[in-house]
Amino acid sequence: MNEKVQLLTENIEKAIIGKREVIIKLIAALLSGGHVLIEDVPGVGKTRLVSALSASVNGKCNRIQFTPDLMPSDITGFTMINQKTGETEYRSGAAMCNFLLADEINRASPKAQSALLEIMEELQVSVDGVTHALPAPFMALATQNPVETYGTYHLPEAQMDRFIMKLSVGYPAADEELEILDLGREKKTDLSAVISLDDIVALKEQAQNVEVHPSVKKYIIDIVTATRESEFTVLGASPRGSIALHTAAKALALINGRNYVVPDDVKSLAVDVLAHRLMLSPKGKSVHSVPERAMAAILEGVAVPQVN
Repeated sequence: MNEKVQLLTENIEKAIIGKREVIIKLIAALLSGGHVLIEDVPGVGKTRLVSALSASVNGKCNRIQFTPDLMPSDITGFTMINQKTGETEYRSGAAMCNFLLADEINRASPKAQSALLEIMEELQVSVDGVTHALPAPFMALATQNPVETYGTYHLPEAQMDRFIMKLSVGYPAADEELEILDLGREKKTDLSAVISLDDIVALKEQAQNVEVHPSVKKYIIDIVTATRESEFTVLGASPRGSIALHTAAKALALINGRNYVVPDDVKSLAVDVLAHRLMLSPKGKSVHSVPERAMAAILEGVAVPQVN
């Protein structure tokens, strides 16, 4: 494993017990320049995971609790008149940071949710005709519960497509939960930064230079094409999905200490990167019930290339 990533992973594991695979995928999303939606039941550590990541990097983290009365200007910022000069000036919103935690994102109105569209795609905010660039690097991390959905607002497909991955933390194993009991409710174990923003930028540049064999690129396209042609879907993954899988696979290869992508990098990320972009057909809902299972079935039907 890459030395810097090893430091980051081990530091996060001080607060999140037994979830190395999820942590690695979250770091892969960070090095891909993407954003992550973490969906799981209450109490499994979604917010704690995000907080541990941001605390392990010496960047600025802002948390905003999404509620029905949240306004877009709370996220993007607003312009106001300076009483001393009489001129308008921009007051930044929660998005002006390196890590934006959008907690319970589906509890805010579509009007507030839409404020993230430009932020996540263009890495900027536009207020009163003036564009303001976000700090680099920037990552949006959203959480939501798949239960207790009464009074929530479903994220539209256009917004789901902007998340490079949708992850689930899951319940811990019995021995891991014993460790969690010993850890108790300590204050995030007071994590300190072990990696700098410059390190993240450098790792992102290295990830961009990871090589991908033509046969592996074709494997990515074959997977994405299969999602569009499957009887289990009415809407397959978009070209943004194929780009996301390509980028994330390169980041995972770097994390694993390689300067080239292997098919297993692609296969291990395909469900996390593509499942939330699918719309299931009636048969898909009947047979697989959720997009993740349908995506796993589609993936098994795509031949894995042999790369020498």
